[in-house]
Amino acid sequence: MVVVVPWIVRDAVMAARKPNGDLRMSAGARAQRTKTRASAKELTAALNGRHHKTGMRLFAFLVIAHWAEHVAQAVQIYVWGWSLPEARGVLGIPFPWLVTSEWMHYGYALFMLVGFILLRPGFTGISRTWWNVALGVQIWHHFEHLLLLLQAQTGIHLAGKEAPTSIIQLIAPRVELHLFYNAVVTLPMVIAMVLHSRPTSAGAQAPTCTCAVPEPV
Repeated sequence: MVVVVPWIVRDAVMAARKPNGDLRMSAGARAQRTKTRASAKELTAALNGRHHKTGMRLFAFLVIAHWAEHVAQAVQIYVWGWSLPEARGVLGIPFPWLVTSEWMHYGYALFMLVGFILLRPGFTGISRTWWNVALGVQIWHHFEHLLLLLQAQTGIHLAGKEAPTSIIQLIAPRVELHLFYNAVVTLPMVIAMVLHSRPTSAGAQAPTCTCAVPEPV
């Protein structure tokens, strides 16, 4: 017993301490989670407050530039008579993988979706309505690109097609379809931004936002 008791006591003490240790770890995890959420809220508040104008303009530039690439591709096909493999837009000529990589297409669709979601709280009134229209179209656009990516990765194509095919692509060619998608995302986005920049309109900016264009005196 003289030898056994210390081991029993040690095991009992360790067993008693284990729950407390778990609680301390759990409390630490909760504190970290709370800190992360607070940081995310601060970032969102800043993005839709003092940085809303900058974020909105940068996002708009990238979205419009992407749409312009689709327009350029359509011009190359229908005006200049280029073949589909040759028509790669502007950046696609020196960097062909920008056109052929489904990962790139999906990544950009995801970027646009996240951008619409993150910048949405800064919009109010009718400007938010137009922003929501663009967001709704982009949700579907993102889903279509996700479907294309999954097919490219698995080799299993929709309706037994030879190449990855989206749902609407079953009835419309890919070039024309994605030109249309980007148009119906970009146009309501621009309308939302214009309304948002006018404080006298129904789409006036949020109080913490500095996007308003000063009225002429």
